[in-house]
Amino acid sequence: MRLRRLAFLLLMPLWLAACGGPAEPVWSPDEAIRKYAYRHDGPPEVRLYTVVSTRNGSGAHSGLLINAPSGRILFDPAGTFTLPFTPERNDVHYGMTDNALKVYIDYHARETFDVIEQRVMVSADQAERLARLVKEYGAVPKAQCSLSITRILRQVAGFETVPVSYFPVSTSKRFARLSGVTERVITDNDADKNHNVLFQASIAGPSPS
Repeated sequence: MRLRRLAFLLLMPLWLAACGGPAEPVWSPDEAIRKYAYRHDGPPEVRLYTVVSTRNGSGAHSGLLINAPSGRILFDPAGTFTLPFTPERNDVHYGMTDNALKVYIDYHARETFDVIEQRVMVSADQAERLARLVKEYGAVPKAQCSLSITRILRQVAGFETVPVSYFPVSTSKRFARLSGVTERVITDNDADKNHNVLFQASIAGPSPS
């Protein structure tokens, strides 16, 4: 128990570096949600994103993309990602077009961090339940990105085997055991000071289509 507690304390600063957003509620107006809400024409799907240090393999952040019939949204709990055309309500981002998703990945991938993308097809009912749960969860405190995602997943049929966990890498490994999951690792050789090329361009330019 002492070793586990020590590991927890040592890893906490790494979580705060990425799961470092404030827990204060963020509530974009209805007008912004209506303007940027996006429905993807692909099948209902869930994607788990895990940001992993290339130096020591520790997990820095978790995010969950949900493609439901009502719309495609990103649950980025305690994250610092923000764009003017992906309005946020308590860590739930709307307007997640393919280009916006590329920006999200670019925001995290760099020389010191890889991004693991895990995808699984789900039913429309599963996707809508997940979407409802993330919208109802509320603003997530710092360092609880994986905790909030696993708490939500366990409430949905088909995801009950994913245990509640503070650790993004552990969550990713258990998610990989679900039936039908496909996985890819996204790398970016940009140095820390030069990463976020797409992110910076998107802030300066027009909204991606």
